[in-house]
Amino acid sequence: MPSTAGTEAEPGPRAQSGPSATSGTATDTGSVTATGVTTRGTVARGAGLLVAAGALLFLALASVWFGSKGIPLLQTWDLLWHSDGSDAAVVIHEYRIPRTILAVLVGASLGLAGALMQALTRNPLADPGLLGITMGASTGVALALTYLGITTVLGYVWLAFAGAAVASVVVYALGSAGSRSATPERLVVAGAAVTAVLFAVNSGLMLTAPDAFEEFRRWQVGSLSGRYYDVLLPVLPFMAVGIVAALLLMRPLNALAMGDDLGRALGAHPDRIRIAGAVAITLLCGAATAAVGPIGFVGLAVPHVARFLAGPDQRWVLPYSLVLAPTLLVGADLVGRVIAPPAEIQVGIVTAVVGVPVFLALCRKRKLAAL
Repeated sequence: MPSTAGTEAEPGPRAQSGPSATSGTATDTGSVTATGVTTRGTVARGAGLLVAAGALLFLALASVWFGSKGIPLLQTWDLLWHSDGSDAAVVIHEYRIPRTILAVLVGASLGLAGALMQALTRNPLADPGLLGITMGASTGVALALTYLGITTVLGYVWLAFAGAAVASVVVYALGSAGSRSATPERLVVAGAAVTAVLFAVNSGLMLTAPDAFEEFRRWQVGSLSGRYYDVLLPVLPFMAVGIVAALLLMRPLNALAMGDDLGRALGAHPDRIRIAGAVAITLLCGAATAAVGPIGFVGLAVPHVARFLAGPDQRWVLPYSLVLAPTLLVGADLVGRVIAPPAEIQVGIVTAVVGVPVFLALCRKRKLAAL
């Protein structure tokens, strides 16, 4: 019989059907899926940030348009780009524009300061107002007005920085006193105690210097009314440096969130990060408070909204806070200007009305936005 060896196919290696055969395919599929999810998440967060920026731009333009002096919308838009020296142009360029810019900068400063404090202390209740930092800056301004006779923003902003720094150190020392660590609840209680003491100090200072009481009273309520270029320009460099310093801490804060030991393993320096964060918080809170007075709850509420929208990644939390906080403050200022014309309700009162329910919700449910 003829041989069939030449017609028979050579037996090749059989395809393996075990787990090792499919592990590579599964890994590749999982990697592609994870990459797609990450890309979609990044696009969604970026789109949300653009929407928030658009809302801020809209409210800023509305802030330039609305006011006690009625100016038609088309005329406002024309005068915004082509000042003709008229009374309406003076109102827009000398009063409304600097007030709006200051509201944006103060909101951004308070929002970033709150986000930094919550990230550095791992405390969801951290806020410049709740932890006594704002009141410390107020005490510095009160000392400048009463005993030093300093009435310019550029003069008493330095004492506002000093007061904010001292208050933050005292609050942390009280919150971590004894054998216990500085838990969020202990820091809030320490902040409330320091705020009460400093409020009493401020009241005593005003009683001993009645001439400075009226000016301090207008400043203490937290208002953008009457704040123009003479207030904006002196604090602008400090706010700019604080904002840049805060944004540079986005990646280091993510490393610090994993713990000091793991953060060091990733190349981070926890002590340097905390010092840089403290300097940025002092600059932001001191400059904002010196400019418009103490405004509460912006730094508390906005970072939680940012984490709700973008997750715990500080590379998104800080930019969202940078945009959402001025959106809140400009919107609150607009509400205060139109709710009871021709009088104005100070922006600090409006933000308190918005912020108190948020604070109560956080106290009742600590896991509202995980850190």
